[in-house]
Formats: sequence, C-alpha cells, structure tokens
Amino acid sequence: MQSPAWTRTEFEARLRERGKAYHIHHPFNVMLNGGRASPEQIRGWVANRFYYQIAIPVKDAAVLSNCTDREVRRGWVQRILDHDGFEIGGIRDEGGIEAWLRLAQAVGLTREEVLDQRHLIPALRFAVDAYINFARRAPWQESVCSSLTELFAPEIHKQRLATWPEHYPWIENGGLSYFRNRVSQARRDVEQGLEVTLGHFVTRAQQERALEILQFKLDILWAMNDAMALKYGVAA
Repeated sequence: MQSPAWTRTEFEARLRERGKAYHIHHPFNVMLNGGRASPEQIRGWVANRFYYQIAIPVKDAAVLSNCTDREVRRGWVQRILDHDGFEIGGIRDEGGIEAWLRLAQAVGLTREEVLDQRHLIPALRFAVDAYINFARRAPWQESVCSSLTELFAPEIHKQRLATWPEHYPWIENGGLSYFRNRVSQARRDVEQGLEVTLGHFVTRAQQERALEILQFKLDILWAMNDAMALKYGVAA
C-alpha cells in the first residue's frame, strides 16, 4: 500500500531539510568563506565555477525547450536574461556571466584565461555536463525541481559578502557584485521553482522522486567542490 502524500507544507519542509547537504558545508567552501584560502585557491575556485555559470543559461534553455506551459516559460526566460544579459527597449543589463568575469579580474585572473577554460578541472566539467544533460532529457518539471538548490543559495552569497571584504581585502570590492545581485534573484527564482514543484509532485511517490532529484543536484555541487579540493587542497 502506497504511503499517503505529504501536505504541501510537509513536502516543502522536506525539500528544505536537504539543505544539510548543500555545499555551503563543504570543507572547501568553509575554507573560502572562513578566510583561510590562498589567492591561488580563490582564483582556482573562480576560474572553475565559471564553467558552472555559463552552464546555467544552457540548462535553463533546456527547461524552456521541453516546457509546454506558457506561463512557466514566460517566467523562466528571465533566468537566461539574468545570466546572459540583455538590451531591450533601451534598458541594458550585462548579466551574471559578465559580473563573474569582473570577479575573475578582481581576484587577479584575466578574462582570456577564464574564457578559454585553461584551468578547468576535468572532474568538474564532467559534473556540470551531467547536470546539463539531465535538464535536456528529463521532464521539464523534474528539471525545474533540480534548480531548487536555489533554496539555499542566498545564505552562501550573504556569507561571501560578509566575510570576503574582511578576509581578502586585496579583492576589489566591485568584483563582488555577482553575489549582491544573486541574493535577490535567487529568492525570486525559488518562488517560481517551488510553485512548479509543489504543484506537480503531488503523490508520495512523486514527492520522493522530487527529493531524489534535489539530492542529485546537491551531489553535483558537492562533487564540484570535491574536484577543487583535490586540485587546490584545503587549508586546515
């Protein structure tokens, strides 16, 4: 006999509980936000995370290509604009990818060495590509669910904004604009992702599947940090 479905409130609480596995707790990230990272480790993190940044709009385009719900598409397209930037009706926004490149320059990297991916760790590439492939092949509602690591993102960005200026005064403050922008953008994205997930995964089996999907995405982010920890080390 199948277990009864959780209420929306219970289901959301179980999704949020998965934050215990968010990479905010990974030793490499703890080192970064705790002020123990060397310039080389910070540059390695920025250069490698860039591959994830450029993958986000590709993933979101995959969601759109599979999505049959017009209202969801109208909201979801904003995510691509947030990262790729836009110029519409005289309004211009350079977007998150450009902001990340400014972060790279602020930590001492050149645009060229980030764009040509010379520092990219193969294991990290593999993890990010797995995420894109999932978004391309899965039902769009499952791809939306996988984005719900955004539930936990504002806190990690707030940590960086609170600790990096103190611990790493050599990093130009203007380079941190990506984190400032994402605090509010992530909250908005969470609302949409939660609405889709809570509305679609309504049986107990579906809800448990949603938890598996969210854990898959959490594992992707954790694996990325594993790859960087192996490459650059973790200070005690």
